[in-house]
Amino acid sequence: MTTIEGKSIAVRHERIDEASAGQRIDNYLQRIAKGVPKSHIYRILRSGEVRVNGRRVQQTYRLAEGDEVRIPPIRVAEPVRSAPAPAGKPLPVVYEDDALIVIDKPAGKAVHGGSGVSYGVIEQLRVQRPEVRMLELAHRLDRETSGLLIVAKKRSALTALHDLLREGCVEKRYLTLVAGRWSNPLQHVKAPLLKYLTAEGERRVRVGDEGKPSHSIVRLVKRWRDYSLLEVELKTGRTHQIRVHLTHLGFPLCGDDKYGDFALNKRLEGEGLKRMFLHAARLSFQHPLTGEALSFEAALPPELQSFIDALGVAEKTSG
Repeated sequence: MTTIEGKSIAVRHERIDEASAGQRIDNYLQRIAKGVPKSHIYRILRSGEVRVNGRRVQQTYRLAEGDEVRIPPIRVAEPVRSAPAPAGKPLPVVYEDDALIVIDKPAGKAVHGGSGVSYGVIEQLRVQRPEVRMLELAHRLDRETSGLLIVAKKRSALTALHDLLREGCVEKRYLTLVAGRWSNPLQHVKAPLLKYLTAEGERRVRVGDEGKPSHSIVRLVKRWRDYSLLEVELKTGRTHQIRVHLTHLGFPLCGDDKYGDFALNKRLEGEGLKRMFLHAARLSFQHPLTGEALSFEAALPPELQSFIDALGVAEKTSG
C-alpha cells in the first residue's frame, strides 16, 4: 500500500463498461483513485499489480468494453467535501444523441470549476442529468464567451472528438465585434502565440516568435464607422487566440477585459455592452461514432444582437 493517509481500498475487480471503453489504463486508474500520486499509479502498473484480463499491460493500454481490471489495495486521500453544484436553469441544448450533447453556453459561466470558480457548465450538467453515466467536455470556451460547446456522453465519443479536434477536422467559427474599420473581406492571420504569467501571476498570451503556430481566418461581416463585425474561423485552438490575434493587429475585441481597450470598454458599458463580444456561432464536424456530417449554428444572444442593432440606428441618426 501507499503511505498516503486516507481511506483504504481492498483488491477489487472492475468490469469496463461502454462509458470507460477507449480510455487509457493510467487515466482510468487516476480517475477512480483520486488522491493517489501519478508516480504510484505508474509503479503499480510497472510492477504488474494491475492486471487486465489477467495480464500485465503498459500504461498506454486502451481499455475495451468488457475488460476486467484487477486493482490492488491502495490508499486514497479523503475527498474534500464541497457543496454540490446547484441544478440551476436547464442549459440550452442545440443537439443531443446517445454519444454527445451540443449546448449553447451562456456568457459569464465557466465550462468547469477551478481557479476560484466552484462549479461550471459540466458540473451543472451532471447535476441536471444524473441518469447519464458520463459527461465530459470535448473542448473549452472562455468564461466570457457564449456559444456552442460539445459535451461527450461516451468515452469512445470523447476520444474520437479529441482526435478530430487535434487533426483540425472540427470547423469552429466565432462572431466578434472589434473596435476599428476592418478592411479585408478575408484575411489569414498566422502569428505564433506564447503563454506567459504577469507579475501578479495571471495567465496571459502574446504574439511571439517562440510561441506555438496559430492560424485564424477572418471574414468581414459588417462594418460601421468605428466598429466591425467579424467572423473568425479557428484553424488552431490556442488559448485566447482570437482575442490576441485581433488585438495584435490593432482591432481589440469590444468588452475584452484582458487584452482590449479599457477606456473604450468603460464607455461601451455605459452604452449597454456589459460583456465581451465573442460568440461561438458555428460548429461543423463528423459525428465521432457514425461519421454523419453535423453542422450547428447559435444565433447571437439578445444582448449582443441588440447592441449591434443600436449601432446601426445611431449611425443612421448621426449620419
